[in-house]
Amino acid sequence: MNSTVQSIKGYHQPLARTPRKQAGLAQNTASCSNTAMRESGFTTSGKWRQHLTIDLPQARPGCIWVHACSVGEVGSVTPLIRALLEQGHAVHLTVVTATGFAHADRLLGNRISLSFLPWDLPMAMMRLVRSLKPSLLLLTETEFWPGMLSACRKQDIPVIGINTRISDRSFPRYQASRWLWKRWLAPVSLFLPQSQTDAERLIAIGVAADKIEVAGNLKYAITAPVADAKALRKKLDINSSRPILLIASTHEGEDSRLLDMWPAWHATCPELLTVIVPRHPERFDQVAALIQERGYRLSRWSELHDHDTSRYDTDFVLLDSMGILTGLYTVADVVIVAGSLENIGGHNPLEAAICGRGVVTGPYVQNFRDIMAEMQQSEAAIISRNDSELEAAIARLLSHPDELRDLNASAALFIQDRAQVLERILAAIQTWMPEPGNHRARPV
Repeated sequence: MNSTVQSIKGYHQPLARTPRKQAGLAQNTASCSNTAMRESGFTTSGKWRQHLTIDLPQARPGCIWVHACSVGEVGSVTPLIRALLEQGHAVHLTVVTATGFAHADRLLGNRISLSFLPWDLPMAMMRLVRSLKPSLLLLTETEFWPGMLSACRKQDIPVIGINTRISDRSFPRYQASRWLWKRWLAPVSLFLPQSQTDAERLIAIGVAADKIEVAGNLKYAITAPVADAKALRKKLDINSSRPILLIASTHEGEDSRLLDMWPAWHATCPELLTVIVPRHPERFDQVAALIQERGYRLSRWSELHDHDTSRYDTDFVLLDSMGILTGLYTVADVVIVAGSLENIGGHNPLEAAICGRGVVTGPYVQNFRDIMAEMQQSEAAIISRNDSELEAAIARLLSHPDELRDLNASAALFIQDRAQVLERILAAIQTWMPEPGNHRARPV
């Protein structure tokens, strides 16, 4: 059989050519587009060969193995991985989804080895563990894989659960099978849950209380984006004088509702400039059409240039480029975090808080419930119960600059007070860490 050599991060194995029918099936099942996969340096067939352990990572004896499922978990654990690298440790990261692989490759590049997690079959996990030869496994959130835990136990590899979170939706399922999870999670040496609620849920499914230490949410361990705020603001508003409302990460059904509120905000603040950011690129044109249908004046970020006079009188700027949103938090005056008007669960408010911006949301913030509750208690966030409350909250902030300043100042203090989560986690796992540099495990 003909073969080609494909270099996937941490993999340098000859890969047999995939039959056309098999490749087509894999493409239909993959969790990201072919374009994204090409950009991140792997093919669909390579992904499935790793899931099946046809290809295995090169041995990295004594490395720290970190597992994160997808984009969100990869983003959360990246500050910890960077800290481990700075200490001289070798890190191998496994992910489940192709989008998670691409995100990890963008964030960490060649500083780590990276692969897809095998299917959770006993022999497949044992093949991975024996091939990789890690000294420690850090397991993010609720990536509890019985086959993985069993393989680590048999190879005497300590396991620590970091940033552990048990959601409202999954908790009843864990409780119903508590007798299984008590046994499966027994090999875990330590859990570092995000909150006291998560700690109590771990105890409820059979984890010993003395194996649990609340460390906080790793999502707090973020840094402000590197952005030229002056240039960003000038691109949006050439005179750098208009108040900017940033509507971040809208989903289907939310844009129309927000656009219906906009006349009230414009009446309160006629010079208002609104920047709207659809969550998914495929909706850019759809949202642009919704704005224009209402007769509002629209500019698109990708079409703005230094001599564009439309910036003087535009109502909306549609952000139709990737990788810009976090920088825009540095120039926004008022921030709405969407994904919260519809039952999506909300998006990360800390990206705004790290830039000293409080947030206003709709009622659906369950994906960040604890964070939003703490921000609200610290007067760094406003959670609106319905559209009327959201409309009124933004109008009030626009008409009362002192209240807006207090909201943003509270957000800056909020994130500053919680910046120690990374240090707490590093201190908690120190007992199980290998020696930096030589990658040999300490005795357990």
